[in-house]
Amino acid sequence: SSNMEDDVSLKFRQQLLLIDENLVAEDVAALKFLCTDLLPFKKLESVKSAVDIFQLLMAEDYLNEEDTFLLAELLYRIKCHSLLRKLGYTKEKVQERLHEKGRVSPYRQMLYELSENITNEMLKDIIFLLQNCLPKRRMTLSALELLILLEKQGLLSQNNVQMLEEVCMKVSPDLLETINCYTRAKVSLPQQENTLPVKESSLSHTGDIRVFTSPQVHWIHTANLGFSEGEVNKAAINEVTFWIRSLKRFCTNNTFFFSYLQKMTSYKMDGPRRGFCLVINNVNFDRSLQKRKGSCKDAGELKRVFTWLGLDVRTYTDLTSQEIKDLMRTWQHLQYHKDSDCFICCILSHGESGAIYGKDEELVSIRMIMSHFTAKQCPQLAEKPKLFFIQACQGKEIQCPVYVEADAQIPDLSSMQQSISPSESIPEEADFLLGMATIDGYVSFRHVQQGTWYIQALCSKLQLLVPRGEDILSILTEVNEDVGRRVDRLGTKKQMPQPAYTLRRKFIFPIPRDPPPS
Repeated sequence: SSNMEDDVSLKFRQQLLLIDENLVAEDVAALKFLCTDLLPFKKLESVKSAVDIFQLLMAEDYLNEEDTFLLAELLYRIKCHSLLRKLGYTKEKVQERLHEKGRVSPYRQMLYELSENITNEMLKDIIFLLQNCLPKRRMTLSALELLILLEKQGLLSQNNVQMLEEVCMKVSPDLLETINCYTRAKVSLPQQENTLPVKESSLSHTGDIRVFTSPQVHWIHTANLGFSEGEVNKAAINEVTFWIRSLKRFCTNNTFFFSYLQKMTSYKMDGPRRGFCLVINNVNFDRSLQKRKGSCKDAGELKRVFTWLGLDVRTYTDLTSQEIKDLMRTWQHLQYHKDSDCFICCILSHGESGAIYGKDEELVSIRMIMSHFTAKQCPQLAEKPKLFFIQACQGKEIQCPVYVEADAQIPDLSSMQQSISPSESIPEEADFLLGMATIDGYVSFRHVQQGTWYIQALCSKLQLLVPRGEDILSILTEVNEDVGRRVDRLGTKKQMPQPAYTLRRKFIFPIPRDPPPS
């Protein structure tokens, strides 16, 4: 038995070494920062490697062979997802358990997220503004080091982020949203119960009961409760237990603390009906435009993914320009929209700048299509998000390898539209998003068997990131990154999608109960 335990312990430490070997200096710094509320600061200052942090966590009973979740959470938060497998976790498994076992406080998460969004130029400006508050000796600080320094000097805490707000407002107001989400939630919401291990030594011996909660430690003064120093009365324990259970009941329907934040800054997505998703799939054309081989793969993938996300998907194939216009008018007047959370329309066709082709090879303006669903034209969708995804070229065809085709007009067609950007295609009112497969003037690519780069990336990222609670703009940024990395077989053709939007809030799909479609 002793030998078996030794073997388990050795294997566990070998796993930790493997993880350490795959972490760079920036990762170690991030881990140190996220552990600031959990480990003594003096000990953290001497940390040189991830192994040092692991040793400290084990010494404090946060990490052992039987419970590696805290380390899994830390790796998840610094986006080292590939290393989770070494602990027997996946991103999805960590996500599912965060609401039960998550130990990094919302305050610490907020600061870390903020640091990730601070560019080098912003950091220089922040340091310049705070130079009177910082040590006189010149030093090179990272964003995380600056935040720690402000905390040390008492200028920043979970109950005081005023200075941080003022500086961010002057340097980059966009940074304020992260802080505002935290402060709004903190003011209006009680704190979740945490699962931090409580040791004998961590209890006060000066007349206080320490109740570990997330994101902060609350103190109940026993003197005020009428108990003598060092005495813990049964009534006090009952009161604390009742308080914690009340918090649990309040938090039952929320899978994670930041779901509160999302609800406060997001479109309402809890109506009787999620909404409708139209998929117009033009494959065959009447005259000179080539057949769009592989487009049915895209249409099928869109139907699977948006059905999984709770939408009622309707697919239409090979519509003429007039049929597309008639279809928009039909859906414009649908009464069911009043019970819907949103509306989505995906169009797969050949295209030109600011327009797509009908089966009859006549152009239909994207702006005209979207204008059917403005608040005036479709009041049932007023103040609700309306998303349009267009898979079509926005320029002339170029010579491509055989296995990749371009969704563009053939060179012989003489009528060329004036260049129109996505921002000009979108209606001049709130709550629209237009996701274009490519920037204006350029082609988009389609694999004749696997479908288009853009739609396949969109479906893939929706399946990956919706379960993580990501908003649609963050997802489209990942789509850009995915498509931007792709090249054709010869390595000479690239593509970059382009979204335009007038959304007023974050658009976040509710996390489906079922796993993503395979």
